Amino acid sequence: MAKHAVLSSGAKMWRRLPCVKSELRLDLTLACGQSFRWRETAEGHWTGVMGGRVWTLTQTDDSLWYHVYKNQDNCGEGCDRKRKAGTAFQVENKPEKRSRVAVKKEEEEPVPVTLAQDTEEEEETLRDYFQLNVKLVDLYREWGAADPHFKRIADIFTGVRMLRQDPTECLFSIICTSNNHISRIQGMVERLCQALGAPLCQLDQTSYYNFPSLSALADNSVEACLRDLGFGYRARFLQQSAKQILDTHGLQWLEGLRGAPYLQAHDALRTLPGVGTKVANCVCLMSLDKAAAVPVDTHVWQIAKRDYNYTSGTAQKSITDKLHRDIGDFFRKLWGPYAGWAQSVLFCADLKKFQKLKEMSLSKQPQKEEHVKEEMVVACEKTKIKTEENKTVKDIKTKAARHKKAKSSV
Repeated sequence: MAKHAVLSSGAKMWRRLPCVKSELRLDLTLACGQSFRWRETAEGHWTGVMGGRVWTLTQTDDSLWYHVYKNQDNCGEGCDRKRKAGTAFQVENKPEKRSRVAVKKEEEEPVPVTLAQDTEEEEETLRDYFQLNVKLVDLYREWGAADPHFKRIADIFTGVRMLRQDPTECLFSIICTSNNHISRIQGMVERLCQALGAPLCQLDQTSYYNFPSLSALADNSVEACLRDLGFGYRARFLQQSAKQILDTHGLQWLEGLRGAPYLQAHDALRTLPGVGTKVANCVCLMSLDKAAAVPVDTHVWQIAKRDYNYTSGTAQKSITDKLHRDIGDFFRKLWGPYAGWAQSVLFCADLKKFQKLKEMSLSKQPQKEEHVKEEMVVACEKTKIKTEENKTVKDIKTKAARHKKAKSSV
């Protein structure tokens, strides 16, 4: 049976893309709640589905390594499977024939693509997915200069990037996040793909599936199917949103929002069932190229209050649209046009799964903490001195003006 690839078992089967860890850390970026398709299949090795292919990624200090598996089927989106409530999978081929083909294909060893053209396309896919054209080190430097708290966190949580996901996958995955936590969302997204997505390949008894197409999600049988799979009220939102997009806008509508202004794209998404302000901002940030979008949930609200003394709306028990906008504006003013990227770093640093990393790093860096405190004190002193200097200059000018006036009157 085919196994998940490991770099140590043969580097010849892998491709290399130059990329230092300060620009990308897989362990943080792929596990911080942006995408729910990636799993750590060996130490430091992450396997997931991207662009209709199964990938395993790992990294060394100066390189991103990737291995792409050959799909067991080349049928594409037209072969998306559909499941009706209470029945087995329904596919275009007869079940018996489908089963024999699947068994035969699963026995084949998935091999990496080696053609030069495919390698070039894969590298471009990776660069696009991780937005490697954006120089993260420069952004970290800018954010740290404007925000001492961010600088302190950034010294530990380097390389947290925003992914540029497929808009359909991002939207329907994020709809599943309502009143949910990361591990449960991962399970729901996986069941969604198993039920409605095209099979890709099997590795170590784990089957991988493509994300469902809009047409598969819009099928009338989907809501009942997903309720059986534990999606609850989210099942209706998934099916109705897909149907509304197809009936009202068409297949290319979501991707077309990449070219729309941020607020226009945000408001367009809000017209879909199950899409509130937070979901719309997540989709804008994670798939529609709106780097200034700042998704605000209770987590981010707590960060604003605890670490930035943000006091607006403290008497409220829930996040209103106005509070969402106000907190977003607060961070956009602080961090600039890539505020959504900066927010994702602090969000990642605040997740429970990464608290040990934060505590261990802080305990090893007491001098850095003191240095940050000293910087804040110096900054405050400079501001105070500048204010006093301005006041002194103003007083001198006022006295000179009075003296000149008195002299002229004599």
